[in-house]
Amino acid sequence: MEEPRSVTSLPKAHLHLHFTGSMRPQTLQDMAAKHHIRLPETLREHHLLRLTPDERGWFRFQRLYDAARACVRDADDMRRLVIEAAEDDAAEGSRWLEMQVDPTSYAPHVGGLTPALEIVLDAAREASATTGCEVAIVVAASRTRHPLEARTLARLAAQYAGDGPGTVVGFGLSNDERRGITEEFAGAFRIAKRAGLASVPHSGELLGPDHVRHTLDSLEPDRLGHGVRTGEDPDLLKRVIDHGVALEVCPASNVALGVYHTMKDVPLPDLAAAGATIALGADDPLLFGPRLAAQYQAARDVHAMDDESLADLARGSIEASRAPAGTKQRLNADIDGWLAHMPVADRKG
Repeated sequence: MEEPRSVTSLPKAHLHLHFTGSMRPQTLQDMAAKHHIRLPETLREHHLLRLTPDERGWFRFQRLYDAARACVRDADDMRRLVIEAAEDDAAEGSRWLEMQVDPTSYAPHVGGLTPALEIVLDAAREASATTGCEVAIVVAASRTRHPLEARTLARLAAQYAGDGPGTVVGFGLSNDERRGITEEFAGAFRIAKRAGLASVPHSGELLGPDHVRHTLDSLEPDRLGHGVRTGEDPDLLKRVIDHGVALEVCPASNVALGVYHTMKDVPLPDLAAAGATIALGADDPLLFGPRLAAQYQAARDVHAMDDESLADLARGSIEASRAPAGTKQRLNADIDGWLAHMPVADRKG
C-alpha cells in the first residue's frame, strides 16, 4: 500500500495566524526573562488549552493571551515574532502568510500606531526575502474597543495597502464574537474596502449562523475568520459559497475553545463537499499547540481526506489569499508537482 505524500511539502498559504499567538514557547520564555515578567504557570509550563465554549472559557483564554502579549515590549521583540513565524511556516510548506496584528497593544512601547505597524511591515519584508515564505499583513480591530478606534486602524491600514509581501492586504475584526455590535464596525470596513483591502472579520465560531448573517450583511466579507458554523444552516452555506466567501477554518482552536468536542466533530469534510472555499489555519499555536501542517495532517488522519482532497484545501488557501497573481500561479503549479510525485514514506509529514 502506498504511503501518502508529506503534508509539510504540500505548498499552501496560511491566512489565519495571530501575531502574539504565533509565538514559539521558547520565544515567550526568552521575552519574559528579558523584560523580567513572571508568566502564569499555564504559559510557563506550556500547558495547551482545553476550554469551555462560554464566557468563562474565553476569559481564561484572553487572560493568557494578554499575559503573552505583555512580553512583547520593543521593536526587536516584534520583529522576532514575524521572522520566526515565517520560518516556522516555511518549514511546514507555507509559501504565503497573511499575519494578523492589532498594533494598538504594541504602540505604547514603540512610539505609536504608525511605528508599530511599520516595524511589522519591515520585518515582513525581511522575512519574505530570507525565509522562503512571503509575508503580508492583516490589520485587525478588536470587538472589545469602540468602533471609532476601528476606523482609525482602517485608515492606518489603508495607508500601507498593497498587493505583495510586506504590505497590508486585509482588514479584520477579532476577539470574542459575543462582544460589540457588528453593524457598528461597518464604517471601518468601508474605509478598508475603498483602499482595496480584503474584508476578513471573525465570525461563525463562538456564535452560529445568525451571527454570520449579520457579518455578511454588515461587513461584506471576502473571508470569514473561522466561519466553521456556517454549515449549520444549508441556505446560509449556499449564500457563502455563491458569493465566493472563503472560510478560514482552524480545527485545533475550535476544539481547544470547546466549540467541538473532538477533531472528528469539526465539519471540515461537509464544508468541503458542499463546495466551500476553505483555508486551514493555526490561529494561536502558542496556546492551542498544533501549527499549520498539523491541521492538514488531522484532515488526513481524522477525516480520511486523501491527497487530492488535501491538495484542494491547499488550492483553496491560495485562491482565498491576496497573494499576487504570479505567486498564486506558481504555487498552484507546485501543488500539481506535489501530486505528480510518488508519495514519500512519511505519514507524520
